[in-house]
Amino acid sequence: MADWIIETDDLIKEYRMGGRPLLAVRDVSVAVARGEFVAIMGPSGSGKSTFMNLLGCLDTPTAGRYLLAGEDVSRLDRDALANIRNRRIGFVFQHFNLLPRMSALDNVELPLVYAGVPAAKRREKALARLGEVGLAGRARHQPSQLSGGEQQRVAIARALANDPILILADEPTGALDTRTSIEVMGLFQQLNDRGITIIVVTHEPDIAAFARRILTFRDGRLVGDTPVANPKRAAEMLARMIPVGSAA
Repeated sequence: MADWIIETDDLIKEYRMGGRPLLAVRDVSVAVARGEFVAIMGPSGSGKSTFMNLLGCLDTPTAGRYLLAGEDVSRLDRDALANIRNRRIGFVFQHFNLLPRMSALDNVELPLVYAGVPAAKRREKALARLGEVGLAGRARHQPSQLSGGEQQRVAIARALANDPILILADEPTGALDTRTSIEVMGLFQQLNDRGITIIVVTHEPDIAAFARRILTFRDGRLVGDTPVANPKRAAEMLARMIPVGSAA
């Protein structure tokens, strides 16, 4: 039997717009196994970001069921969802969401602060996470002193801080140039090789090709579930297409 991290059954999310119902997610049933690397694609308004918010316990479904590592989180209250987000899920966003007046190290420590981890242990874990993303030597730098790619690496280190069972990345390369995007997606592949489950929302086919499986949304429905034959090969081919000396 598969070790499922995510199981959704007939998941629905409905909003009210001007008094009329709007179905953002319609009857989505999908399962993601531990250790998978999945990309979610679809045009604007397709429901992919709403679905990501449901998976990240940032929102609750109107109907249907969502199991996270076997736990039904569909109807939990706000405090319980916040606890799950902090303990079990790491988030990476398009615009990094780093606190500008704090160092890289302090930014990575934040989830550990909320989790009540003692100061010495926080510092040790945060330094280790920065080392894992290749930024051990930039720990004392503030975000303004880092490149866009380095800032996103700090955000990934922060997402790893509490040893989550799942990392959710919403358009993580949207603010980066092509070469830096490849580097960041390569880092996600390395983390996935270690067994970390990763889900990335993107509208770019070249970025989705780094994943091992692509879920496609349209009009709130899951309309495609396609394996990627050789994600590492796709990444290598894309990297070779970039002219030498292009922006990094």
